Amino acid sequence: MKFNPIRPAVQKLLPAWMAVLLTILLAACGNQTAPNVTFTDIKGQKISLEQLKGKVVMVNFWATSCTTCVGEMPEMIKTYEQYHGQGLEYVAVAMSYDPPNYVLNFTETRHLPFNVALDVDGQLARSFGEVKLTPTTYVIDKQGKIIKKYVGAPEFSQLHRLLEEQIAL
Repeated sequence: MKFNPIRPAVQKLLPAWMAVLLTILLAACGNQTAPNVTFTDIKGQKISLEQLKGKVVMVNFWATSCTTCVGEMPEMIKTYEQYHGQGLEYVAVAMSYDPPNYVLNFTETRHLPFNVALDVDGQLARSFGEVKLTPTTYVIDKQGKIIKKYVGAPEFSQLHRLLEEQIAL
């Protein structure tokens, strides 16, 4: 058998190509189911994603130290107020490194109208696929499927169109 120097190189690239193919297939095969998590809000109330099935849900991972998060919050409030009456639920999840007293102060001084949860041990961020960057926002459809993930501030007109489409279903 003759030695072919190309074959070992192809074998080394095979795992990378398989990963790319798997990513493409997963994207083509539909939406990922949201994790079955329970949030604890700053008042100690428990809210599970299971309870919110039948509604469109936004889950926003944020931090008081994140300038983009703070900057997008007025638009998030407007979005919530515009669509909540039509069936939108919203949970703002403060990252585990965010001191709870900072989160409480921010929530009270900015009059956040939606649920604000604490992720004190990082379990919620891990459940959503190791969220590290803030803001990261997930839009979940009425059946509990993640239909959109925004890393960074969303383009709000696009987000509003998506919410309107999903709420109408």
